[in-house]
Amino acid sequence: MNQEDQRAIQDDYPDDFAWCYGCGRNNNEGIHVKTYWEGDQTVSSVLPDKKYTALPGFVYGGFLASFVDCHGTGSASLALHRKKGHQPGDGVEAPRFVTASLHVDYLKPTPQGITLKATSQVEEIHPKKFRVKTQIHAGDQHVANGEVVAVVMPDTFIKDKD
Repeated sequence: MNQEDQRAIQDDYPDDFAWCYGCGRNNNEGIHVKTYWEGDQTVSSVLPDKKYTALPGFVYGGFLASFVDCHGTGSASLALHRKKGHQPGDGVEAPRFVTASLHVDYLKPTPQGITLKATSQVEEIHPKKFRVKTQIHAGDQHVANGEVVAVVMPDTFIKDKD
């Protein structure tokens, strides 16, 4: 099944938690990272806007860090959702994660004008904590590796609705 036929995990985040600059569907200025299953890996693709320029012709490293970050937390959400027997679009609210740790290794300059693809492996390291190892490719160029440790969003992040 291709991504056009799937629902991204970020589409199932509760409205109150869909404002993230990287993956929030409610943030009109954001990147709008969408994360899907592709077999046992997670995938996301984005085409960086020219406003994310480091030097003419190359993508700003902070954009790559944001991409790794939001793809990583989305991947953790997908993994926990699947573990609980759910999938995006089944009517069950997706779990929401926050970043406990983010690490990015930049392997080579990332060219602009090429769709970037993140592919990840998810490893559960605690019932509420996941490690996500990611590779970023620009076409056939492997440009970065990343690792996110994501934790289930604590209740203290939830606004009192009263």
